[in-house]
This record gives sequence, C-alpha cells and structure tokens, in this order.
Amino acid sequence: MTDQELEKIRNYLNKIFNTDDFIVKKRKSISDSCEVYHKDEFLGLIYKESEDGEEDYQFHMTILKEDLQ
Repeated sequence: MTDQELEKIRNYLNKIFNTDDFIVKKRKSISDSCEVYHKDEFLGLIYKESEDGEEDYQFHMTILKEDLQ
C-alpha cells in the first residue's frame, strides 16, 4: 500500500470513530496490507483487495476470549 492509501485509511477510521487515536503502519516486506493500532494497542490488519478492476479494503480483527472477561 502507498503512503497515500495509509493516510486515507487512517483519516477514515478516525472520522467514523470520532477520534484521532488510530495509527496505520506499513508491514515489513508485505505490501498488500497494513497494521491498525488504536493508540498503542494492535487491533488488526487491513488487506487491499483488487478484483475486476475495483479496489476494496478488508479489515480483519481477532478478539481473544480472555480480552472479553
């Protein structure tokens, strides 16, 4: 993902959740996804999907059972 895409994703997340605390980082040696953090907490990955000439982004987040207690 480009720096411009990362910035757009970060701005979008901050806008829809009404905060300035999201951070989006490039992944080492993997260019089709980025890491998403809220402050210092890792939340998940966003993958860039390209199909039939269209580009979409999918957010994948794992919630551990112990985190729900």
